[in-house]
Order: sequence, then C-alpha cells, then structure tokens
Amino acid sequence: MGQNLAYIHPDAKIGKDVTIEPFAYIAGDVEIGDGTWIGPNATILDGARIGKKCRVFPGAVISAIPQDLKFRGEITTAEIGDNTTMRECVTINRGTSSKGKTVIGSNCLLMAYVHIGHDCRLGNSIILGNGTQLAGEVEIDDMAIVSAHALVHQFERIGSHVMVQGGSKVNKDIPPFIIAAREPITFAGINIIGLRRRGFDANKVAEIQEIYRNLYGKGMNVSQAVAYIEANMAQTEERDLILSFIKGSKRGIVREFTGADPSEGIED
Repeated sequence: MGQNLAYIHPDAKIGKDVTIEPFAYIAGDVEIGDGTWIGPNATILDGARIGKKCRVFPGAVISAIPQDLKFRGEITTAEIGDNTTMRECVTINRGTSSKGKTVIGSNCLLMAYVHIGHDCRLGNSIILGNGTQLAGEVEIDDMAIVSAHALVHQFERIGSHVMVQGGSKVNKDIPPFIIAAREPITFAGINIIGLRRRGFDANKVAEIQEIYRNLYGKGMNVSQAVAYIEANMAQTEERDLILSFIKGSKRGIVREFTGADPSEGIED
C-alpha cells in the first residue's frame, strides 16, 4: 500500500493490496476493499464504501456531501461495488435522509466527468459515458448504457439493457431493452445489437419486439396496451419485467417516435 505523500486518516479501513498514489486524500469514515487502486489527487470522503479491485482515477471525488439544500449533515454513505472504474473527475455524492445512501453496483464504468447525485441507485455492469450527469434519486438497472453528455432528471428510472443516445435529456422513464434517442427523447427501437451481444437469441429478441409493437404501435394508451399484452402474450421473464417497470413508473415512460417502425434498432 503506497502512502508516500498521500493523506490517509488513521481511522480509514484499508483492505489488502490497496494502492494509494501520492496526493490522494482518504478521510476517516472510509472503507476500501482489497486490490483497489486510488489514483493521485483522488479524494475519498467520509461515508465512502468502495469495493474490491476498483479504480479511482485522478481528480475523482467520492462521497462528497449532497448538493441538496435539505441535507442537514446526517450520516450517510456512497457505496460502490467490486471492479468498478471511476475515471478522471467523476463525482459521486453520498445519500440524504431520503434513502440514506447512494449505491453503485459492480463492474460499472463511469467515464470522465460523470456526476452521480445523492441517493442514486445504479445496478451492475452499467456504462455512463463522458460527462453524463445524474440528478438525485435516479435509478439505473443492470447492463444499461447511457452515452456521453446525457442529462438525467431527478427521480427518473432507466431499465436494464437500455441504450440512451449521447446528448439526450432524460425526463421520462425508459423501459427495459430499448434505445431511447432524439429530442425530445422517445422510444427509438429495440436495443437489438446490445441484446445479441449479451446472448439473447432470435426468438427472445422477436418476443421483445412484439411486446413493444403492442405497446407503441397499435394506437392504444399505455394502460390499454399493458392490459392487451397481459391478456394476449405468454408470460415470460422479459414480458413481466417490462410490464412491472411500466406499472411502477411514477413519471411515465418515453413515448413512441412516429418516424420509425417499433421493431427497428439504431446503432449508437
């Protein structure tokens, strides 16, 4: 564990084979898992819980207090899973009394200048492109990709296996397995390429396409489409995941883009 010129509070809990480069700052209420690398000029503040074999690049600030005027100094955390990479100047705020913690899963890649606001919940194997900004209490499910410079409104949810086009303004929930793109943000097809890369076979992709044809392509409102899908399509894990997401949406899901067939996919 290299400590030369770094500040490491004596109360910090540092695992085995952790490298802390010069000029890094490690506060007291911090836990860092085995094999993690903390780059020079990284700042790890109170409440940080960093997993094993993570990488924190120069200029990153992990577990700063929330940018929320309702925050009153309560003890909260920012929790990061194993094998997650935080590139240059990533900022992750810890939680507030709302949820008590900000959570980022394992095997995620947060590219340079990403910001993750208080009480966000991110799953596993998520990629956030350079400059992506998440407001407070955003949720992103496993395997989603949010491309560079996207802006995500507070309380939004992004489903699993979603691809969000770079530069998007996300102000509606984005259900699983789709591409969301254009301005204003809309449904722009199924994430066919991403699904194939992750082992979804042709029959499963076709099933997902049919679900979204029924949801967006038959002129029904969302409630009618959900009822139709439940009554007419076989119960599967993917069908139930999509319907559960839609039923649980508090801000409403993205609407259809009328210029393309719902079965089409577009490449990022």
